Amino acid sequence: MAKVNVPAPSIKTHEGGTAKRINPELQLRRSVMACLLWEDSFYESGEDIASRIMQTIPKVAPATVAAIAIEAREQMKLRHVPLLIVREMARHKEHKALVADTLSRVIQRADELSEFLAIYWKEKKQPLSAQVKKGLAAAFTKFSAYDLAKYNRDGTVKLRDVLFLCHAKPKDETQAAMWKRLIAGTLESPDTWEVELSAGKDKKETWTRLMAEKKLGALAFLRNLRNMQGVDVDRKAMKDYFTTMKVDRVLPYRFIAAARFAPDLEPELETSMFKAIEGADKIKGRTVLLIDVSGSMDSPISNKSDLKRFDAACGLAILARELCEDVRVFTFSEWLCEVPPRRGFALRDAIVQSQPHGGTWVGAAVNILHKGNAEGITGNSPNQMGFQRNHPLFCRVSNPKTDYHGGPVSYDRLIVITDEQAHDSIPDPKGKGYVINVAAYQNGVGYGAWNHIDSWSEAVLTYIQRSEHEVID
Repeated sequence: MAKVNVPAPSIKTHEGGTAKRINPELQLRRSVMACLLWEDSFYESGEDIASRIMQTIPKVAPATVAAIAIEAREQMKLRHVPLLIVREMARHKEHKALVADTLSRVIQRADELSEFLAIYWKEKKQPLSAQVKKGLAAAFTKFSAYDLAKYNRDGTVKLRDVLFLCHAKPKDETQAAMWKRLIAGTLESPDTWEVELSAGKDKKETWTRLMAEKKLGALAFLRNLRNMQGVDVDRKAMKDYFTTMKVDRVLPYRFIAAARFAPDLEPELETSMFKAIEGADKIKGRTVLLIDVSGSMDSPISNKSDLKRFDAACGLAILARELCEDVRVFTFSEWLCEVPPRRGFALRDAIVQSQPHGGTWVGAAVNILHKGNAEGITGNSPNQMGFQRNHPLFCRVSNPKTDYHGGPVSYDRLIVITDEQAHDSIPDPKGKGYVINVAAYQNGVGYGAWNHIDSWSEAVLTYIQRSEHEVID
């Protein structure tokens, strides 16, 4: 009897669109590169995402898993999910040999030494493997007395516990003496805002002094603008601090998040944001940005964060607006809308306010870009978003309505920024096509002819620049 090949059942996004089947490596990447470990998101729980990562790791080649962990830490600036990856590598025979080198590479802050052990012992306390001890020992030697003192906290796992367990060998006598002070608890406390405030010092006085002495890093300053305003720190001192801090490694979405709580400082925030991205090489040719403004994008990136996926998407759009030589900007949800290619916070406002935040009709939006709205008609078709039934911009080219009523849009590259939880599938691009996925959900649509990139780091645009430059060269 002839064998009958039964096709695998289709897989769906959370909004019911037909998703693309991908191999385990791509599945691991999409689950990792925008993952805030164990934090719940709009469609999936943090536990579900973490479980999927754990189940996928043994299906992927060890060297590839290690590379993904390193990329997540060094390029995407994620702290906890790389630690989980290495912990899972330690469980599997084929992956164990790479644990030490990978662990020492992804641990870049002293507190990650103890955080790794907390993950290692999440299920139960057990002896450390030889590779884990070797990796922790190598990582321990990277940190100064300041680093160790700053993160020497009274948690379940203390830094001295890690030192005892991994049997690290100091590089020299100076480091040996430093470790003795760590064990004895006599390391000098660093002058940081965390230490000062936890000691009960006057908050206004502490913030003012740290700014005067230029001891607040850019991220600490941005994250604490709300706290400073809450204790009436002098606004002029705060404004002046913007001109002194180093912002070269701060991503646009950080400024967007800060502006939500300190709108009166938007001019200074915007100036600093432009300073952070000035001087970058331009992406040549005609670029179209297509930004997802659906309901799920209007939600926090996790249940523990005030940052919305909008912020991540708008941050990338602001960055792309500065990097792209010639750019047009569109949003999609139930409609396709073109927004003026403004700069900075004005572009954020134009994106967020462009239309109501409903469904995720990415395929329809791309089709309209390709075909134009020549077939659009006035009519009395139902309008899901609650507008008038005879809205003149109803478009029969695709399911959603649109207020874009121009012709086909030509481009050299189309960059779609989305969480990929679409109602429909996406057609192939007519030029270079990139889908930047800003979520860690299981299934997505932007594969095949599309270059699929996971994360909201500036590294995604660096990737586009480099990949196209290499092709040109």
